[in-house]
Amino acid sequence: MIRKVIGGSIAAVVGLVIACAAGAFLLFGAGGGAAACTTAWPSGAPAMSAPAGGWRPVGRFDAQQVGFAATITGVGAQRGVPIRGWIIAVAVALQESDLRNLPGGPDDSIGLFQQRPSQGWGAPEQLRDPVYAAGKFYDRLLTVANWQQMTLTDAAQQVQHSAFPDAYAKHEPDATLLVSTVAGLVDPSGALVLNCGAAGPWTQPVIAPIVSGFRTADRPTHNGVDLGAARGTPIKAAAAGVVTVVRCNIVPASHGCDVDGSPATPGCGWYVDIGHAGGVVTRYCHMLTRPAVNEGQSVAVGQIIGIVGSSGHSSGPHLHFEVHLGDHSSSSATDPVPYMAAHCAPLGERPPSVSSC
Repeated sequence: MIRKVIGGSIAAVVGLVIACAAGAFLLFGAGGGAAACTTAWPSGAPAMSAPAGGWRPVGRFDAQQVGFAATITGVGAQRGVPIRGWIIAVAVALQESDLRNLPGGPDDSIGLFQQRPSQGWGAPEQLRDPVYAAGKFYDRLLTVANWQQMTLTDAAQQVQHSAFPDAYAKHEPDATLLVSTVAGLVDPSGALVLNCGAAGPWTQPVIAPIVSGFRTADRPTHNGVDLGAARGTPIKAAAAGVVTVVRCNIVPASHGCDVDGSPATPGCGWYVDIGHAGGVVTRYCHMLTRPAVNEGQSVAVGQIIGIVGSSGHSSGPHLHFEVHLGDHSSSSATDPVPYMAAHCAPLGERPPSVSSC
């Protein structure tokens, strides 16, 4: 019989660890979440069963899928794996099996992670046990040097050696949602407080080169900058705030935003506006799929809000990023490059430490 670990009460375990451990584990203070995501988690969290009534669906995921996400998260907590590892593991299981404990797959692949007995992952009956399969994934992840500093897709590929190494990135928003939900890392309003992406009050939405600037001579109405990130790259909220717009913006509307646009299809595609303190608004355009947030939702700095795509008026995958001072209109747009640099989150490069900025 497949063992069950962790349940809704893991929130109490996580809360206890936060309360009793050093300040590096504080998830709710400014900038603390990023440290907690990559710091080794105290091992030995007790095994727990599902909450009364069982797991409830989360978004598109049914109760069984949420339960498997909880199992993966619980194994990581028991082994002292940093939170970032839990997210990587759940994202891999989403790509490999859509969080289903599959009896088989290509070649001799089995289970949540589609691990293969012929490649030394274990016997078939072992790989059908989600607890064992998750443990083997973590065993190999922890042998990867500097995995905490890698992108999710690079860390996952070091473990899985997939024929489709870029496919993992698109699952980071859902993996973050699932881990946050089953671990109870939400505030009283239900908003996610898990933040693995920022050390200060502002952060880059993506780390990528600037491929088109603000209101250049050849594009005088270009009210932001284009960041040349790869398709599927997670997009992060540049600062804490409230989502004010989630919209598919394209002409003609019948084209839709779930397919690539072109230079002949005007519009921002799938995009998000976030309102911040002081009347500042940030805008994120050309997402691959419907954003991972909703209008009226509070977001933390560094929280994943969607993934890079090429919807709307676009010739290829990138993030169009704008900063507005005062409202959402084009007249209020300001050059994001000096603005973000002044807020210790320079675009196109990794930021300096908060202390040296």
